Amino acid sequence: MKSVLEFREISKYFPGVKALDHICFQAYGGEVLAFLGENGAGKSTLLKVLNGDYRPDGGKYLLDGEEKNFNTPHEAIEEGISVIYQERQILLELSVAENIFLGKMPCNKFGVINTRKANEEATQIIKDFGLPIKPTTKVKDLSIAYQQMVEIMKAYSRENLKVICFDEPTASLSDAEIDCLFDIIQKLKSQGKIIIYVSHRMSEIQRIADKVAIFKDGCYIDTFKTGEISEQELIKKMVGRDLGDIYTKLDRNKEIGDVLLEAKDISSDYVKENSFILHKGEVLGFSGLVGAGRTELIRAIIGADKKRTGEVYLDGKKIENRSPKEAMENGIVLVPEDRKLQGILSNLSVKGNINISLMDKNANKFGIISKKKEEQEADEGIASFRIKTPSADKKIIELSGGNQQKCIVARGIATNPKVLILDEPTKGIDVGAKSEFYNMICEFAKQGLGVILISSELPEVIGLSDRIIVMKSLKISGEVSREEATEDKLLSLGMMGEA
Repeated sequence: MKSVLEFREISKYFPGVKALDHICFQAYGGEVLAFLGENGAGKSTLLKVLNGDYRPDGGKYLLDGEEKNFNTPHEAIEEGISVIYQERQILLELSVAENIFLGKMPCNKFGVINTRKANEEATQIIKDFGLPIKPTTKVKDLSIAYQQMVEIMKAYSRENLKVICFDEPTASLSDAEIDCLFDIIQKLKSQGKIIIYVSHRMSEIQRIADKVAIFKDGCYIDTFKTGEISEQELIKKMVGRDLGDIYTKLDRNKEIGDVLLEAKDISSDYVKENSFILHKGEVLGFSGLVGAGRTELIRAIIGADKKRTGEVYLDGKKIENRSPKEAMENGIVLVPEDRKLQGILSNLSVKGNINISLMDKNANKFGIISKKKEEQEADEGIASFRIKTPSADKKIIELSGGNQQKCIVARGIATNPKVLILDEPTKGIDVGAKSEFYNMICEFAKQGLGVILISSELPEVIGLSDRIIVMKSLKISGEVSREEATEDKLLSLGMMGEA
C-alpha cells in the first residue's frame, strides 16, 4: 500500500497576509509531486508548516492516516519527514561524514563514536551520488553545489525517511549535478518515498515530476499529471487574477522624459552581463522568479557588489559607484528588500533613522550636527509620508511594518535623489499601506524621479510600471510595455525565456 501525505484545510496567517488558505490535497509514495506557483503563492510556507518551522492557524496534516503536529523540524525528522531548503542547514566546520550522520553518528558498545564506520558508510552514500568528494573533507572546503548535495545526502541517509521535500534544489547545481540529483530522486521514488519538488523551472518539472500541484495566492488550485497539460496551460492556471480598482484609480505620470540612467553590460560574481535604460519620470518594473538576478543586478549598479564589467551613466555622465554611499551621493538611492536587516536601525528612533543618511547635510562647516535640522527633517518626513508615530523620538522597531518602510523611503527622498530603487517595497505590509505606497510611487514619477520597482507580485509590477524588464537565470530575458503586460506573458518570459 502506498504511503499517503494528506493536507486538510491548512491555513496560515501573517500580519496583513493570508499565506495559506484552507489547503486540501494528497501526495503519494512512489511519486514525485511538483509544487508550482509564482512567488508568494504559498509553496514554501506549506513546507515550513509540514516541517514544524510554522504552526498552522487552522487545519491538520496526516501521514498514513495518522495526524501529525510538529513544533520543531527535529520532531518532523524523527517522524521521517525531511525538507531540503534553499538555505543550507549544515555545519561548515564539520566533515562530510559528520554532517551526513549529524545526531546519529555510529557508536561502539561503550557509546564511543566510531569515526571509521561513519566514514565507510558515508563513502557508500557518496558513491551512490557519484560525487568526487571524500567523507573526511570539511564541508567549508566544498563548493556551494557540493555543500547542498551533502544536505541532501544527510536526508537520504535516514533509515526512517518517508517524505522528502526539495525547495528549489538545483539553483546552484551544474547540469551534471542535476542529473545526479535526479538519479537519486528516481531511486527514492522506487523505494516508495513521498517526494515533493518545488521549482520554477518548467523543464525540470516536466522531466522529474509525475504530477504538478498548482498554487496561487495561498490557495491550492488543482493537481495535474505531467505530460497531460502543456507548460503554457500550467502557467495560465497560475494567473488570471483581476488587478482591481486599486491600480486603475492611480494618478500616473503622463510625461516621461529623456534617458536618465543607462546601465551598459553590467555583470558581477552574481549576475551576467545586462543592459537597460531608465527615463525621467518613469516607473521601470523588474520582474522575475526567485534567484533570477533582479536584486543582484541592482547591487552591482550601486556598488554593493563589485562589478566585473560594465558602465553606469546618469544624465549622460559616467559615474563610478564604488559603494552604496557613493551611489547615494551620485543621486541613486536604494530602499532594500530586507527591511529589518538592511533598512531600519532598530535601536534608533524614527528621527534617528530618517537622519542617518543626512549627517553631512545637517552639519555645519565644523562638522557639528544641528539638532534643529534633524528635528526639522524628521518632522517633514513624518508629515510628508504620513508616518503614524506618537513622536519622532519613538523607537522605529515599535512601529508597524508599513510605517517602518515609510521611514526608510523618507530617509532616501531626503537626500534628493534622481533615481529611487524600491526592492519589494510592499513586502509584509497590509493592503491599506500598499495603496498609500502605490500613490506615493506615482507621485515620485510625476516629480521627475526615475523609479525602479522590483516586485515579486505580478499584479503590482503590472499595475504600477510603465515598462517591465523580465529576468531569468541572471540575465534579462525580455522587456514588456504596460499595454502588452499580462501575468502569463511575464511568467512565460521568466520561466521559459522569450514568449
